Order: sequence, then C-alpha cells, then structure tokens
Amino acid sequence: MNRREWLQLSGLGVAGAAFARQSEPRYDEKYRPQFHFTPRKGWTNDPNGLVYYEGEYHLFFQHNPFDVKWGNMTWGHAVSPDMVHWRQVENALLPDRMGTMFSGSAVVDEENTAGFQQGADKPIVLIYTAAGDTSPESKGQPFTQCIAYSTDRGRTFTKYAGNPVVPHIVGGNRDPKVVWHAPTRRWIMALFLDANTYGFLASPDLKHWTLQQKIGVPGVAECPDFFEIPVDGEPGVTKWVWTGANANYLIGGFDGKRFVPEAMTQPLSYGANYYAVQTFSHLPGNRRVQVAWMQGGNYPGMPFNQQMSCPYELKLRKYGYESYRLFALPVKEIEALRESPKQWTNLTVQPGENPLAALSGDAWDVCAEIDPGDAKLVGFRAGGRIVSYAVKENTLHNGNLNTRMALDHGRLRLRVLADRASVEVFGNDGEIVMPGCFLPEAGNNRLEFFASGGAAKLVRLDVYALRSIWRS
Repeated sequence: MNRREWLQLSGLGVAGAAFARQSEPRYDEKYRPQFHFTPRKGWTNDPNGLVYYEGEYHLFFQHNPFDVKWGNMTWGHAVSPDMVHWRQVENALLPDRMGTMFSGSAVVDEENTAGFQQGADKPIVLIYTAAGDTSPESKGQPFTQCIAYSTDRGRTFTKYAGNPVVPHIVGGNRDPKVVWHAPTRRWIMALFLDANTYGFLASPDLKHWTLQQKIGVPGVAECPDFFEIPVDGEPGVTKWVWTGANANYLIGGFDGKRFVPEAMTQPLSYGANYYAVQTFSHLPGNRRVQVAWMQGGNYPGMPFNQQMSCPYELKLRKYGYESYRLFALPVKEIEALRESPKQWTNLTVQPGENPLAALSGDAWDVCAEIDPGDAKLVGFRAGGRIVSYAVKENTLHNGNLNTRMALDHGRLRLRVLADRASVEVFGNDGEIVMPGCFLPEAGNNRLEFFASGGAAKLVRLDVYALRSIWRS
C-alpha cells in the first residue's frame, strides 16, 4: 500500500490529507526529530502495542497528554503505512478507576479466541497494566492486567467488562507481552513480576490465564518481550528470544510450557538511550522489528518530551561455533527518505581534511567502509556529536558512549543515522548497536569525516540527506 492509498483508507482522502497537512503542527521546532516519532505535545515513554494489521502499523505509547513530564499515563496512538511516516490519532486507552494505563502489548486475534469479532475485521486486542493507586480515582487498587479490543481496525477500543484478566500476583507486576503459540494453540504472556523476576502465563482465549513458569534475570527489570525468530542462514531452525526493558536478551527453547535459556543474558544495545524495547506483532514476511523509547533525551522549550528510536530489524545469527547473537539494522523502509547520495570511493583522507565540508543539514543516513590505515582515530561529526573509532583500542564511540568492536578483515563498517537530537550507530552490519541522544551545538549543522594521527582511506562512503517524515 502506498502513502496516498493509506491516507484514503485512513479516512483522510486526498483533500483531507492536504487539510491535515495545513492544520496539524509543522513538527519543525528547534529540537523536533525529523525521522523519529514524537507526539504533537506532551510526554511519551514506552512503546506499547506494536502491531500490524491490514496494511497499517500501529504504535501505541505511554503518554501524558497534559504535560511534558511523566504522569497521567494514557495510551497514545499513531498509525503508519511503513513504520516511518507516522500520524498521531486519538488516544486509545484513558485512565479509569482501576488505575492509569501502564505498558503492554497488542495482538490480532485471527481465530477469534476471545469472541470479540463482530464483522469481517479481525479483533485487535490490547493487553495492558491497570496501575492501581497511581491516581486519586484508583486509590487503594493494585496493579492488574487487563484487555481492550477493537473491531474497527484499531480506530476505537472497548475495555473488556470482565477486567482484570490477571489479578494482582505480586509487587508492581506489569508490562504484559502476549504472543500466539501455534503448536499448543494458546496465548503466552511474558510478565514482569517483581525485582528481577518474570512470569510466563498461558491462556486459550486472552481472558483466562494460568501462571506456568517464573524465571529470574539478574540486572534486568520491566517490559519483557518474547518472540520466536528464525536463525539467519539456517533454514527451518528457530529460537525463542526473551528481552528485558534495557534490551538485554536470552536465547533458548520454548515448548509452550517452559522457556529454557541456552545462553546467559547479553546486550543488544550499547547505548544510553534505548529502553522499554518491544517488537511488532503480526508482521508479514516473518520479520522481527524492534522499537525502543530513547530514554533520557533533552528537548528544552519543546511542546513534547522524549522520542522513539528508529525501527530496527533484528536478525539472529550464529556467533562463533555454538553461540547465537542478535544483529540489528534500521528497517529498509528508512531508505525511502533518502535524497540523492553523495558518494566517495577509495579516497585517502589526511589529518585536517574533511571531504564532506560542502554538506550541511540535520538529518543524515551515512554508510561507510573505512580502512583506518595509519590513523589512530577515524570518525564522523554531525551537529557537534562525534562518532569515532579508536584503532589501537578497537573501541567504537558515540559521544561519551563506547564499547569494544574488532575490525573486520582490517576494515571498519559503520551505519550512522543522525537526527536533530539523536545519533544511532550500527557497527559491522549490526553486530554493535549504539544509540544516543544529544543536544546539537547551536548553529552547527555541518557534517564531517575526519582522521587523526595518520591518513585513512574511505573505501566507500555513501551519504544521504533524509527528508522529514512530517512533510514527505
């Protein structure tokens, strides 16, 4: 479905779309990201209920519609034809007497197991935490798990009259992530319980749940995700992956009753601003795409606060002889924002030279293969933010963030997405993922490649200015 068709299907039509572009905010404030989702105004944090249905991607999100500070937790809602261009629509879940609306997930109930279907469209079901005692209306109520459903392709949602579907278990139990397990024909819920303990629950109908397993994961709290993913390059082989809020993950096997990890938890992200990760449900083509809240960004004077990451497509690959590892790169749909490339091949860069001196802007997609040669440090600078590689130390840096990464046959491969308030770095085809938020230097919209301590060679460099998602 192209963008024009999607606008018509969304009820805007061509004339309506033109009116919407005129009447909606320009999304062009000083620190407004140009290709990352942000709400029109107010606070946002965790991505919730990421789901695809009939040509549309749905992003629900923790939202305070009334302030740029956390509070009044509501499920905001945005829709997209491509995971890149987002249009915010009416809020989906509002606080009630059971609590404010904390995080959760969404599914398409293809087999109508819950019995909510009324017409041809399959129900979209939201599974969320009612956070009791977080508002005057819910004073004295516990944290419980609830559901709401839509029979009109996600335009409106009705809270289930039988809520809660999972009564309080312990502590601040919250953040249900639900998936369908086809072999046992049951829904499986991964749920944060308390401290570093998580539960797995099962249900035939999304309404009645049984706790079947608990696991402890040191150093990880909140927002679990759980999904099956094929092993890249090994036809027919799949693994189950469990992630926590900070993107640390376990890889293992799951038989519908017990998850058995095969490897200790390991990080996907080495950044400081990547939290509450969640993957889309019901994606076509067996894809697995993850979005995170870029926690901790700073946006002074803006009508909004906080942003989402770009969507990352995950691949599970063999790593070493026996282990597996997740790799992540931006979804290919980002490439639709690219302007014509500026390209260099086999260019030697001496200290003090900048082949990108003629370029300026605040939204970039940079793809580079670099032979460090005699240089001690090579890298890019965008809006004053430095992305660099220290050759002797084998260390990749994004601002003050860093982690070790070996060269691949003497070459450094980098993908850098730079926006007005963030830089996301992908090293060695997604082996290392390092997102970070920053405040750009006032008046600095220059782009630079540099080498210090000796000359380096740009084996290949493709630089694309990116169009704004709000105006393209």
